[in-house]
Amino acid sequence: MELALQTESWPFRNPFRITNYVFTEARVIRVTLRDRDFVGHGEANGVYYHDETPERMLEQIEAVRENIESGIDRETLRRLLPPGGARNAVDSALWDLDAKRSGNPVWRTANVRQPVPLRTTITVGADTPERMAEAARGYIGARAIKLKLTGDDPAACVAAVRAARPDVWIGVDANQGFTRRSLETLLPALVESRVGLVEQPLPLGEDGALAGLHSPIPLAADESVQSLKDIQPLAEYYDLINIKLDKCGGLTEGLLMAYEARRLGLRVMVGCMNGTSLAMAPAFVLGQLCDFVDLDAPTFLARDRQPSAVYAEGNIWCPEVIWGAAVREAVA
Repeated sequence: MELALQTESWPFRNPFRITNYVFTEARVIRVTLRDRDFVGHGEANGVYYHDETPERMLEQIEAVRENIESGIDRETLRRLLPPGGARNAVDSALWDLDAKRSGNPVWRTANVRQPVPLRTTITVGADTPERMAEAARGYIGARAIKLKLTGDDPAACVAAVRAARPDVWIGVDANQGFTRRSLETLLPALVESRVGLVEQPLPLGEDGALAGLHSPIPLAADESVQSLKDIQPLAEYYDLINIKLDKCGGLTEGLLMAYEARRLGLRVMVGCMNGTSLAMAPAFVLGQLCDFVDLDAPTFLARDRQPSAVYAEGNIWCPEVIWGAAVREAVA
């Protein structure tokens, strides 16, 4: 097996702000695996709050190049690399390569239903209430909107968006920006604005502060749930978990997480870091098992990889031609 690695930069149309970060581009790695006439691809952006840069992810992969090129399988990869973007990129390439070699599309090998379009949230970055409302009005086809909130008057931001878009489902994401007290203070305003989900309200490691909080709105763990081992200790504090393949290290681990969450009575969300449609396609397969879907990253790019995901009527559709098809790719 031959491994090829490259880095790519995909500029945003406009800067995108969340708590403590502003993004202007998606810097990703692309992994290509070739086995005779078969080719598999994978992409990862990494986890920004772990400082997973393309350079660091490539170093991780180069350190195990010999293992990969000797013909590694996905379970061995889980033991070889830690959760994160490096493992996700290789794992995705292995899934894609196996689909080509076996003649079975990824969804069938993963034992999920044949994919259907999924309702996805479209995200409004943190800004003033007026600008967030303007952005929400601009998402004409959206049926679900997620708001990035900071400590800067979150109630006014949510109220402004709800007034601008009375027709859509709204979730909010604090990206660790609240405290227990500020969350409790904000909850009545969120209820009034018919918010359907609060994602990662407290900083990573402070989840225990949610003990005894009877939130009228479901709470989702994101940064607090990095991989499979994190789910059970947090099940008492949250109603659902957000699985991101860049966090957990790929579709292989993501599937295990979804089934473990269900076993513990939790609902499941699939999300994404920044990236192109190539990164969305494996998450789209996982999304067939999920209650909530947040796979909008390519919509913020100035241009997307071709072929690309289709966003229409509030849904995402990832054709198999992007990734995971049981069709041999011509090798130059």
